[in-house]
Amino acid sequence: MSVVVSDTWLKKRLENDSENTVVVDTRFDLTDADAGRKAYLEGHIPQAVYLDLNKDLSDKAAKHGGSHPLPDMEMFTAKIGNIGIDHETTVVIYDQRNDMFAARLWWLLQYAGHADVHLLDGGFEQWVKAGYDITAEVPALEAKEFKPSFQDKDVVDIDEVQEKLQNQAATLIDSRSQERYLGKTEPLYIKAGHIPGAKNFFWKNVFDEKGQWKGTVELEKNFGSLSKDDEIIVSCGSGVSACPNVLALKTAGFENVKLYPGSFSDWISYDENDVETKDE
Repeated sequence: MSVVVSDTWLKKRLENDSENTVVVDTRFDLTDADAGRKAYLEGHIPQAVYLDLNKDLSDKAAKHGGSHPLPDMEMFTAKIGNIGIDHETTVVIYDQRNDMFAARLWWLLQYAGHADVHLLDGGFEQWVKAGYDITAEVPALEAKEFKPSFQDKDVVDIDEVQEKLQNQAATLIDSRSQERYLGKTEPLYIKAGHIPGAKNFFWKNVFDEKGQWKGTVELEKNFGSLSKDDEIIVSCGSGVSACPNVLALKTAGFENVKLYPGSFSDWISYDENDVETKDE
């Protein structure tokens, strides 16, 4: 079954198997950290719970590790269990529209060993457009025990990135916009540009002109310059917008795909690391 599901599929799922389905609202605004939770409280898909990028899907930033480090995984998996998820649960995640935050939670759950995780194509806006009900009621969910099985092969740190770039043992991609990749603009960090050797694949290019997820054939074309035989390391600014590219690569048939959670913000926290501004 596809990771990306339709609003029609979710509606039928909630009608027929709501007891074994958890819906998670991950709406977030990087310019207003409270906006997503406020939007959830104003109205959300029935039975949805809310998880916050900063409070639930990331740890606090430190000197190194990037601006959105992975959360403490013991606390994360306990929280996942508390909202009613175990390994028998179907999880459906949504953003305001197709955005990066739902994919971040998808990646975290995959990393923790949970496979039955899906993204709602078009997010909350598509659900509303379809005319389906929304509610302001916060559900009371029965806690379950989530037992993680961490997929350490799916993640790399800065030491591994440096080693593999030096030995040309992997292909590194940067998921940010071309303007940020080339260092023409940088709204968040003190240095502009990209990790030397990284190739630019803007994360929003995995969506079509209507903002929907592209299909397998279109995604294969999107990543046509990459080899499926290579190890692909996916980065961005802080390990969030990289996640849609991880999902898209896997959908396109790339099997050896890893996330560099710290990404550019971790890389530039080490003064000795160079930054590139030309296209590669």
